[in-house]
Amino acid sequence: MNSNTALPIAASPSLDAAEAIADRPVLPDLTAIASPDGLKPAVPPVPESEELRYDPDAITAFYRQRPWQVWSRIMQIVLPFVGLGFAWLTSRNKPRSEVVQRRRAVRLREVITRLGPAFIKVGQALSTRPDLVPPIYLEELTRLQDQLPPFPNEIAYQFIEDALGAHPDEIYAELTESPIAAASLGQVYKGRLKTGEQVAVKVQRPGLAENIALDMYILRQLALTVMKYVKRVRSDLVGIMDEFAARIFEEMDYTHEGRNAERFAELYGGLPEIYVPRIYWQYTGRRVLTMEWINGTKLTQPEAIRAQGIDATHLIDVGVQCSLRQLLESGFFHADPHPGNLLATPDGKLAYLDFGMMSQVKPYQRYGLIEAVVHMVNRDFEGLANDYVKLEFLTPDTDLTPIIPALATVFNQALGASVAELNFKSITDQLSEVMYEYPFRVPAYYALIIRSLVTLEGIAINVDPDFKVLSKAYPYVAKRLLTDPAPELRASLRDLLFKDGSFRWNRLENLLNNARSNSDYDITRVVDQTTEYLFSERGDVIRLQLVDVIVRGLDTLGSNAFRSLTYNVGERLGFAVTPPAVSSTDQQTLEHLQRIWGILQNTPGFDPTKLLPVLPRLLLKPQTHQMGQKIVEGLAQRAIARFIREFLITDEPAPSQHLPTPSLPQLAPVNQ
Repeated sequence: MNSNTALPIAASPSLDAAEAIADRPVLPDLTAIASPDGLKPAVPPVPESEELRYDPDAITAFYRQRPWQVWSRIMQIVLPFVGLGFAWLTSRNKPRSEVVQRRRAVRLREVITRLGPAFIKVGQALSTRPDLVPPIYLEELTRLQDQLPPFPNEIAYQFIEDALGAHPDEIYAELTESPIAAASLGQVYKGRLKTGEQVAVKVQRPGLAENIALDMYILRQLALTVMKYVKRVRSDLVGIMDEFAARIFEEMDYTHEGRNAERFAELYGGLPEIYVPRIYWQYTGRRVLTMEWINGTKLTQPEAIRAQGIDATHLIDVGVQCSLRQLLESGFFHADPHPGNLLATPDGKLAYLDFGMMSQVKPYQRYGLIEAVVHMVNRDFEGLANDYVKLEFLTPDTDLTPIIPALATVFNQALGASVAELNFKSITDQLSEVMYEYPFRVPAYYALIIRSLVTLEGIAINVDPDFKVLSKAYPYVAKRLLTDPAPELRASLRDLLFKDGSFRWNRLENLLNNARSNSDYDITRVVDQTTEYLFSERGDVIRLQLVDVIVRGLDTLGSNAFRSLTYNVGERLGFAVTPPAVSSTDQQTLEHLQRIWGILQNTPGFDPTKLLPVLPRLLLKPQTHQMGQKIVEGLAQRAIARFIREFLITDEPAPSQHLPTPSLPQLAPVNQ
């Protein structure tokens, strides 16, 4: 296999057939347990035309009648790790040579390989974390991605014939004599169709349902036991296990993976730097998948990528932006983006491979995640605590009073001085402390999201140690908050910008400044959607606030101009005059407006002339006329109040005192 070529290999783990026979008794065929109708194990395997389905009740009923098989498997899991732990304890005080560490790393990989699906998943996740795993162990764990022991060709060819109705020689013009890569779920052959297209032919390992079903049963029983007896654990561990198992069973059905690939291509394949391989349905079945062959370089080889003139860090950023679209726009996301599934193509695109493990984020969860990121970055911990309620981490009746300061303590540490310092791992580590102390529970859907993001950040760190996924994500989140017309995000934007009647200019600056660095940020769209929302019924409160801001700004400009004029005239005529005093609050507002205008001028695609067509539409709206009347009234009232204060009341405090507009809601000083 070319080291610079990654293949569309299934990422979920399984035992090698030979190892399964040598290491434990062969289990009865459980494919029926995974079938849609939950038939008993005595019936034949599920037909190719039917879809596998994870059924925890059927699996539980099956293994409760076979305790010896269960305990035998438990011993197979426990004993190797006891041996590894004993070896580590007896030599921890001795000098560690590279040879000894290499031997232990190989032993760990071999143990994980023999143990099968759930354990290889953990090993694959660890193989992407150079910040957690020593280099020698990392090198060995990386082999779990696509360098597992293959199973015999005879079995693979028989599966192809069963699935496609003919011997491989009759279907493919060429097929490599042996698999060029072997992963947890299957192994891959490079081939060519009789019509000339180069393809990757993925064939599933034998005995997958038996191996995976038993491991999922054991892990589920362990989760039930922990939830029953460990009161500190409030998360739905069983739900998390069921979600994980359901995704693995979906991976065992290659027709399901093919449909996932086509849906992924429909949603994201149109992005300029994303590539999704084609599925050849006439050569695909439940245990055989034929898809387009992709040449390229794994993201774990950044030097090889750079040697081709491709910016590896930019491709990571492309992957982050695509993942954000998956999680926060459509909700259909790749739940297993390990390095074996991401490929840099020769023309500089990021190719996604292996669509077996996909998951879905519901709309309310997507909006909740966006709000949580915004509240976290802006250190609005009260809002963040409420986000956790919306996202089902906390029950609606939870007392948030002690949780809000706890969030403030840990996140202020993790966030550092700026958004650029955000690190996903540090955020999750700090959050774990709060979740342990307070009544948090981790929803099942969130586990796969965390796994996906942690894996992606691990790949990014391997390419660029200073890469921060969350700091790269915030421009996208800011763009969504400014441009998405969804009521949930409009309300979130309003709550973000207004507090206790005061407009928080610094937060608007932060949003505009971050959003402009997002590649598909359209400032014209922001203007259109903002004006549409502003002049709708939902924008009534904001219009009142905007009137007050305009009145203050115009009054300050006029007052400053008048004071400057009288000061300059008096100074020239030789009168004793004092320098003009300016309201500090109003002056700060002007400074914010100047900075915002500067941000807009430096935003790609901003053209003031494009705003001109908007003005006639606004002038015709009745809300504009009402705002105009209120602005005139407000300016007149402030002018009268200033005249009375400065010329008729001699003992009034200095004119720098701020006088609010009587007819408008009184606003607190701008929150800096």
